[in-house]
Formats: sequence, structure tokens, C-alpha cells
Amino acid sequence: MMNRRAAMLLMAAGLSAAVPASAQVSFEGETIEFWVPFREGGGTDVWARTLAPLIRENLPGEPVVNVVNNNQGGGIGGSNEFARRMEADGSMIFGTSGSIQIPFLLRDPRVRYDYADWTPVFASPSGGVVYVPADAGIADASEIMEIAGTGARYGSQGVATLDLVPLLAFQLLELEVEPVFGMQSRSNALQSIQRGELQIDYQTTPSYLNGVQPLVEEGDMVPLFTWGALDADGNIVRDPTFPDMPTFPEVYEMVKGEAPSGPAWDAWRAFHAAGFGAQKFIMLPAETDPAIIEAYRAAFEAIVDDPEAMETLVGGIGVYEQIVGEDALTVAKAAATEVPEEAEAWVLNWLSEAYNFSQ
Repeated sequence: MMNRRAAMLLMAAGLSAAVPASAQVSFEGETIEFWVPFREGGGTDVWARTLAPLIRENLPGEPVVNVVNNNQGGGIGGSNEFARRMEADGSMIFGTSGSIQIPFLLRDPRVRYDYADWTPVFASPSGGVVYVPADAGIADASEIMEIAGTGARYGSQGVATLDLVPLLAFQLLELEVEPVFGMQSRSNALQSIQRGELQIDYQTTPSYLNGVQPLVEEGDMVPLFTWGALDADGNIVRDPTFPDMPTFPEVYEMVKGEAPSGPAWDAWRAFHAAGFGAQKFIMLPAETDPAIIEAYRAAFEAIVDDPEAMETLVGGIGVYEQIVGEDALTVAKAAATEVPEEAEAWVLNWLSEAYNFSQ
């Protein structure tokens, strides 16, 4: 016959098994380091700082969430440092971006991180807006070719970053834009164009909303077009945050008189999808306890289900459907870290010829 103590132990074990593992995780009294491999003020930093208080409110125990900016090496160095120092106890999370994914895709020799070592718990699609100073005298995208041949300068973080998308777009349009390399973040480019050192720029949606839109409203900058967003079938459609702006494919057709096609276009589409379709991930080390991973994923699902939280996100990072749940995140990670071999080969050849880039 079972004694009272044995019965109580069995009951406790049964109750524990019935409670989700994530419910047994608590970060009470702890501090989470939210690593961002870029300087303050850029799109990824704005995204992280918009999310940080929401993460705190929804993680069990409501820990302090501090954004840590480490921008050595234009993002690659900070990513390498996180990969070297990451702790698998949930106390460190990493915010990636397209400028971290594309060097990984192109096997940049400076990369020491591997996406296989990270597990996503949240992802955000994003967009980008191309704009020029108002004193350029360009009213809208239909006049963009007035830049061609003027020596217009564009501030770049490097060819093997998310800047691959605008550089290849400018090439397709034959704008003859001159890249100025060495920008540590897109916020540096925004500061440079305000000083008159650059004549064309783009910012991802978070930094555009927070840094450029006020300048547009003051009459200092003129938006031209977006890169576009991806629909459920992978087609490029108008960015839901900027539905009145034409997309890059629309502008190409406006300028060239025909829809874009050919190997260069195929390569642009592939890297646009990889860089913007799920541009920003929050990652944990892959060896993190599954209960901790589940706790983070549950927190982000709660954020997405909260209308007030989503209103905060929309105001800070734009109108995009956030990606949560294990299955959706697995698909998104694959899409962001894989491109067709033909597109990769074309881009590597173009980068070698145009910019002397080598792996």
C-alpha cells in the first residue's frame, strides 16, 4: 500500500509534468544583455530599443533588459564577439540584421560566427527607403536619373553587407553612384547626408521613421522609393509602411520602360529576400535549455498578441507581420541564410570585378 509521502511525491511530479517547461523559468532579479552589433541610432538599434521594454514585461520574472551596442568591424566584429562570449543561460540575446546575414552568405573571411550555432526566438521583416536632399532638386522617383553622371556619393558599410542591395539596385538603374566606404552604421550615413557629404542614401524602416521622416516633414529630404516588401508568394509588393511610395521594381520599369529581368535582377531579388524578408532576428545560443527558448518564444508570442504592444512596435519599426513560433522561425531563418547558387555566383563575380571583393 502506498504511504502518504510517496503519494504526495507522485502528485507533485504529476503537477510538474502538467506545467509547460517555460512556466518553470524565471528571470526575476536578473539582467538580460540584448546585444546589437551596431552603433546607437541605426535601424537595428531602434528596433532593439523598441522591443526591450516589451521583452521585460513579457518574460517571466520581468528582468531588466539592457541594449548593448558593440559595433566593431561594421557589425561583423560585434557578431564575432557575441559568438565568442555568448552564454547559453538566457542572459544574453543577439539582434542580427541583413548586414550580418549577407557577409555570412558570401563567406566573408572576417566572419567567425555561424547561424547554425544560433536559435531564433523572434524575427522582423523590414523595408528600406531611398531618399535625397531637397536641394538636389528632385521631386520624386520619376526624376531619379537626374543624379546619373553627377558624381553622387552614397555612404556604405561595405559591399558584403546589406548595402549589397542598394549598390546592385543603383547598378541596375545605371545611376553611376560613387560609394563611400567606411560607414560604421547607417546612422553614420544619415549624419553625413545632413552635412552635405552624400547625395543619396537609404535607411531601413526603423531609422527612416525615427531619423529621416522628421527631416522630410521639415522639407530637408525627399523620399523617392522603397525596396518593396514580400507577399506570401514571394512577390515584391508595395511596402505596407509606405504604401504611397513606388517600389524599386516599379522605378526600374519607370526608367527603363520594361520590367526588370536577367541574371543581375535575379541576384538582386535573391539578396533582397534574404536581407529584408526576415531582416532582424533575436537569437539565443543553440545549446540553450529548451525551457528557456520556449520562455522567450512565449514572451514574443504574447507581445504579438497584445494590441498595445503591437501599436508600440508599429510606431517604432513599421507595419510588418512579426514572425513568431518555432515552425515559422525555422522557415524564416532558412530563407535569410540561403540563396540560390546561381545568384550567389553572379554576385561574387560582380563584386570581384566591380569592387575587388574576394572571399
